[in-house]
Amino acid sequence: MRSARRSATSMSDPLAAATRTLVRRFRAQRPLRGGSLIITIFGDAIAPRGGAVTLGGLIRLARPFGLTERLVRTSVARLAQEGWLESRRNGRLSEYRLAPGGRERFAEATRRIYGPNPARWDGQWTLLLLPPDAPAARRDRLRRELLWLGFGQVSPGVLIHPSRTPAETRGLLSQLGAIARDVTVLSASSGDPSEDSRLAHGGWDLADLGRRYRRFVDGFLPVRDALAASQNDPPCETAFVIRTLLVHEYRKIHLRDPLLPAGLLPANWIGNTAYELCRDLYGRLFHAAEAHLTAEAQTLEGPPPPASSEALSRFGGIPEAMRGSGHVTTSSRAARRTPA
Repeated sequence: MRSARRSATSMSDPLAAATRTLVRRFRAQRPLRGGSLIITIFGDAIAPRGGAVTLGGLIRLARPFGLTERLVRTSVARLAQEGWLESRRNGRLSEYRLAPGGRERFAEATRRIYGPNPARWDGQWTLLLLPPDAPAARRDRLRRELLWLGFGQVSPGVLIHPSRTPAETRGLLSQLGAIARDVTVLSASSGDPSEDSRLAHGGWDLADLGRRYRRFVDGFLPVRDALAASQNDPPCETAFVIRTLLVHEYRKIHLRDPLLPAGLLPANWIGNTAYELCRDLYGRLFHAAEAHLTAEAQTLEGPPPPASSEALSRFGGIPEAMRGSGHVTTSSRAARRTPA
């Protein structure tokens, strides 16, 4: 009887069914990286609302994704050891916030994830020359970090990027610390569109990047369709789950995207479709998700402050028609009102 009711609910509530599919796909990832999702929660939801949350509040926020209390505890402890988070205590309660190093990395990622793609390209490439005499292990680790930041490798010791300026790149290298010591940063222009195209296709696997964007679009189109067909606001917890997974999956692809100019991309580039879908869903879900955050997240001083103006400006700004569309149900308001 219970499974029959669940099946009937799935057919009558496409949004609930689409949400369960997203969570199931996230849970099926191996290894299950709880720390990576917690980073997304901090960057997308906690940082623009004061930047702090109690451990109990974080456990509640992570529960709908299938993260156990034990996994959350071990994940935040590891993130604190790695310099992402720092903690403070008040009696038996503990609170986590972004450490200074974590805030710097989040600020850079936030600009890329929520900001528009570069409108034009000046033809300048930023080149990185890795130190040839550095130990192989250090060079390999540095190369992995730079590839994650969207740089393309055109030869074993040379990486390039079309939209990160030399000044911005030097800032990123300073954040990477000792492994980025003695890297040479240059700016260059080929002056030849065909040469630029060769560099782009040699530095990045655009076919693989396109496949990743296509999987993202195909995964979230059912959510868009379900929201478009519904006359009601999404439930607050559902909105929070979808918004978090939306940003989580998008950032894993987008931070590796060099954001090449249109002339160097395949025709009808799927990355543009992915950005538009992410922007539209984010605006549609934003305030309902914020209502869930208000109900479940706590600081040592009480509920978190309202979302910052920076959060409201993401993806070009939350449309006015969508502001305040989320609502907190009676059961949500009755959620814990004291820090936990």
